Parts: sequence; C-alpha cells; structure tokens
Amino acid sequence: MSEIEHYSIPDSLKRIVSGENETVFRLLESRFCVEIQTRLPGLKIKPLKNADIPGLFTTLDQLKIAAKNGEFLTAEQVDRLLGEPSAPFAKGMENIPAKPILRNRFGISIAAKTPSQNELVKAVENSDIIFAKGPAGTGKTFLAVALAVASLERHEAERICLVRPAVEAGESLGFLPGDLKEKIAPYLRPIQDSLSELLPAEKLRRYEEQGAIEVAPLAYMRGRTLKRAFIILDEAQNTTVAQMKMFLTRLGPYSKAIITGDASQVDLAPGQESGLTHAMRILKGIRGISQIEFKATDVLRHHLVKDILLAYEKKDKKK
Repeated sequence: MSEIEHYSIPDSLKRIVSGENETVFRLLESRFCVEIQTRLPGLKIKPLKNADIPGLFTTLDQLKIAAKNGEFLTAEQVDRLLGEPSAPFAKGMENIPAKPILRNRFGISIAAKTPSQNELVKAVENSDIIFAKGPAGTGKTFLAVALAVASLERHEAERICLVRPAVEAGESLGFLPGDLKEKIAPYLRPIQDSLSELLPAEKLRRYEEQGAIEVAPLAYMRGRTLKRAFIILDEAQNTTVAQMKMFLTRLGPYSKAIITGDASQVDLAPGQESGLTHAMRILKGIRGISQIEFKATDVLRHHLVKDILLAYEKKDKKK
C-alpha cells in the first residue's frame, strides 16, 4: 500500500481552493490519480495507481497562491487552465494565475481563465505589440481592456485609446439616425460595456473627461502619435491593409498595443485582404511583437458555443 501524503494548507484557503462542493479536489483526484481527504487540518493524500504526487503538490501550491490573492477558481476553470490530460504538466502549470490583473467595480478579481488568456497576459509584459486572433467569446477584448485599465491605474500608461473600424455589415452609416457620434456609437458599444464593468461610473466619467480614456473609430487615429498610451484595436479583421499599417505606425515611445480580431468574421468587400491576417503574416518573428491564437476551446460563453465553433471549424477543414 502506498504511503499516505500530507499537504499543509490553512482551513481559510482550503475552502477557497476546494471549489463548490469540493469539485476542484474531485477534479485533482481524477487528474493526478489520488484520493484527497479534507476532514483533518490540511489535506490527506492517498496515492492510487499512476499517482503524480509532485504534480498534485505543485498544482496545489499554485492554487494556494491564487487563493491568497483572492482568486476563486471553479473546477471548470482549473480543468481548462491545466489543459488536456495528455499535455505536458509543466505547460499546464504555467496557466494558473498567480495574481489577479485588477478588481472590477464590484470588487471581483479579474484574471486569466484559459491558457490563451494567460499567454496574452504574459505577452503584454514582454512585448509592445500583441496580436490576439481567435473566435468570439474567448475573452480577447475584455481581457485586453482589463490589462489597459490596470496599466492606467498603476500609472504605467498615461491614457488608454480604444479603437474599432466602423465597417458597415449590410447597413449603411448614412441611413442610420443621428449625428456622426450617434452613428458610430453601436460600433463602440462592446468596448464601452467592458469599461463599464471594470470601472465605477463616476471614475470612468472622470477618466473620459480628463482624456485618460478615449474610445473612438479607427479613422480618428490618422495623423496622430500616441505616447505613453495603451492602445487596443478591436475587430481588427475588418481593417484594410492600409488601415492596419496606419494604426501600427501611430505607436509612440513607451506605448503598447493589443490588436484583437476574428479572421472568420471579416466584413470587408469581397476580394479585399484583411489587415489583421496580412500584418500577422508579414510581422511574424519580429522581436517585440507577439502573436497569440485563441481557439474554440478557449470560449467562455455557454458550453454549447464551444461545440458550435468546433463543428464549424471541422466543416471548414473539409472544404
């Protein structure tokens, strides 16, 4: 019979790490081939056949750090962060967030919830231009805005510029009611929603009045040089090659830019190449520029959304 192992963890953290109804512990039992008993102080670990005790302890160490930082991870999130069971363990461990990016207006911590999101967080630390391409629902835009707000709050950036191309998808801007500001408002709504979730209304209004946060269509970037700014270009698949070149050359000293988009949702005219795919192709390998590919498995919406996206990907590969 294998020797019983003990893992030290305070009861206060054990309640956070264990998940609702100890679902996180049940997941870890399955992943690392052990039985976890929680009644006594700390944890009592019984190894089973093919048990990975070092891997389990390393995972628990990371989850304990996350709990100390106020990060509550569900079993589903831990499973996604660890990756496929067949994946190298060390790679999965890199995905567990050690600390939240920031806390939103409700006091809830915001942290990476998938391997690709964690890759984006790390890329911002090491690169000045980051391309994040992948399907809707993977949290690309929201996480990018959270990283920008955190940078502003820490006084690393003097302002945030959030931009989107106002591409017409079957409806002409000229026929929409209102002045120019009212016409482009629907295109910028998703970014405004992210800001509203992250910052209290009064603080957001103050930042906007001071010019510390600017939400604008891509055309407004022409002719500008953005210094000490955190810039996000959303829906970048709908930029032309010329527009993308214009945007990338706006970057000034001490600035960072995240470019997000979904290559499967291009609304440009037929035959017109997307500035996102073109830029990612020609800029690949340049030092200081990172590229991250989000996948359907990173989708954080209803669990059926992931299955729907995978079905479409499978069909597209058969063409």
